[in-house]
Amino acid sequence: MYVCSCFGITEEQVQQHAAAGACTPRQIASASKAGTDCGSCVRRIQGILGRGACPRRAAPDRGEAPLVTRAAPTGAAEPAGIAVPEPAAAAHAA
Repeated sequence: MYVCSCFGITEEQVQQHAAAGACTPRQIASASKAGTDCGSCVRRIQGILGRGACPRRAAPDRGEAPLVTRAAPTGAAEPAGIAVPEPAAAAHAA
């Protein structure tokens, strides 16, 4: 079932991003753009995350990167105010 009709993001995709470590609506937005257009899906995303869809909620406390980065489509710009974090290993290597 679609959660975000603006970007065609499904509940299953939100759960996959949560399993990868995105544990807040803002992190889901960084990973998928869901919630960054009209915003009507943010409460639905909060509900999905509140149902235990985030098994790695404590990952940042263990020093692990909370998100899996995504590649932006060719020629596409990131939405204003949303940054996709770099993996922890790459950030320390620089």
